[in-house]
Amino acid sequence: MDFYIKNMVCNRCIIVVQQVFDRLGYPPVRIALGEVETAKLLTDEALTELRKNLNGFGFELIDDTKSQLIEKIKTAVIEMIRYKKDENIKVNHSAYIESVLNRDYTYLSNLFSEVTGVTIEKYIINQKIERVKELLVYDELTLSEIAFELGYSSAAYLSVQFKKVTGLTPGHFKQIKENKRIPLDKV
Repeated sequence: MDFYIKNMVCNRCIIVVQQVFDRLGYPPVRIALGEVETAKLLTDEALTELRKNLNGFGFELIDDTKSQLIEKIKTAVIEMIRYKKDENIKVNHSAYIESVLNRDYTYLSNLFSEVTGVTIEKYIINQKIERVKELLVYDELTLSEIAFELGYSSAAYLSVQFKKVTGLTPGHFKQIKENKRIPLDKV
């Protein structure tokens, strides 16, 4: 049985969700960002208990098909930006999302905009900017290296986009030393 889980956006999330399923006696056959597959079919009572436990950790079990598809798009974007950076430096985002979900990008884009009120492109930009913030706080890479890692054509273009989204230059963001990052599930 496949489950789709909202807000499951990092490896620590996978560990927590794994523990919830294990504790309830439904060990996953497969678990990945936003998805869990179990061998057992769950009763309505078991699903209620699962929902309750997942909600306690800030996760949400997704039932309807459209919401599941939206979560799959979000997961694909997060994976593309955070975990597949070496493979996708100059990737065409629409082609990547289309290939991961095996659906027409125009359909996915229209659905995403309709349900979330934001375009996939804007969501990608917001995710990239959150990653930039994270890398700036770590202070291990130059802005040029960050730009390259995230597929920007230049540090200047990254700076312009960063300021447009945050209202701050990357340099000013680093100086203020205040945590202005947004959790991935809130982007």
